[in-house]
Amino acid sequence: MEKRVFKDKAYSILATMVKAMANPHRLEIVDLLGQGEKTVEEIAGETGMSVANTSQHLQVLKSANLVEIRREGNFINYKLTHEEIYKSWQNLRELGLNHIAEMEKLVKDFREKRNSLEALKIDELLTKMKSKNVVVLDIRPETEFQNGHITGAINIPIEELATQLKNLPKNKEYVAYCRGPFCVFADEAVAVLNKKGYSAKRLNEGFPDWVLKGLPVSYSKAS
Repeated sequence: MEKRVFKDKAYSILATMVKAMANPHRLEIVDLLGQGEKTVEEIAGETGMSVANTSQHLQVLKSANLVEIRREGNFINYKLTHEEIYKSWQNLRELGLNHIAEMEKLVKDFREKRNSLEALKIDELLTKMKSKNVVVLDIRPETEFQNGHITGAINIPIEELATQLKNLPKNKEYVAYCRGPFCVFADEAVAVLNKKGYSAKRLNEGFPDWVLKGLPVSYSKAS
């Protein structure tokens, strides 16, 4: 094989993978699957797409070897083929957040309206977790919490937070986290907590970012 043919084929294969991710819906699916495997119905519910449309996007990702399936009875669960897929999304996300002014303004404007501009990075959270005064809140759905969470965190899904406030002492400092920088659950949680007089901030990163750093993770069995 001539070197020009070799290079053309190599770059074409990589371009196919990049093209599969070059869609806002498919990027969101990759982000979601960073939390763990999900059915097409679950992904459709999270993204606001129809099941048929979601399935089409998943097939594109599957054809590019970015996702794979696991059958469980009549159900098909989708998951990322490897954590390197999420790392690629993470790198793209950070590139946008750090070097695209439009993206920086979008995030700043969104969080400014929700009073959640002041966010902690993972290293800052690790320092704070040495204190017994800090409570780490996992605001994701219970199923995602069960599939893995920051060790020591307590799970209060965002839709349950308002009714659970009576169980949270006000003399604690709260750090809420969810799926990542584009997940709004933590922003909503901070807004609810601050409005009721609690000291709360969001974690800038999400659970998959914690995992990729090799930090302590715990799992919960379904009740």
